[in-house]
Amino acid sequence: MESTQVRQHGAWNKGKLVGQKAPFKLKEIWAIRVRLEMQGRLRELALFDLGIDSKLRACDLVSLRVRDVCHGDRVAGRAIVLQQKTQRPVQFEITPPTREALEAWIRLAELKSDIFLFPSRCTPPPTSALGSTPASCMTGSSKSVSIRRRTEHIRCAEPSRR
Repeated sequence: MESTQVRQHGAWNKGKLVGQKAPFKLKEIWAIRVRLEMQGRLRELALFDLGIDSKLRACDLVSLRVRDVCHGDRVAGRAIVLQQKTQRPVQFEITPPTREALEAWIRLAELKSDIFLFPSRCTPPPTSALGSTPASCMTGSSKSVSIRRRTEHIRCAEPSRR
């Protein structure tokens, strides 16, 4: 008779911090903002600033459309968003630095009012007639560079299953 051995292994979260994390300190927030500004990452800066101001969940932030935070071509001082999880409206103030970051991002990405404020980076970026992508979409500059898409490592449509 063959005995079956059950292999014991430790818990996946052993030795890791679990549960709610401590909120960012003001010093950490400013350090992140400064780094994003220095690197010219306008999309990430606008997303980070709006996340700090609104305290919305990530799913609510990425589902925002330009019209949710803008009146005409100006970013509003306040916004009201319906949360997906709770179905409750949340009103928040958009601070001047966040407004500046959002205006710069909207202008750079040439977003219209019915488009998502933070379009997915998994979809192909807008291209010019020459087939190049504006480098400003990623670096904040106004040059155009040719970019090869590497889609073999990107999976946006389906969550991974194990």
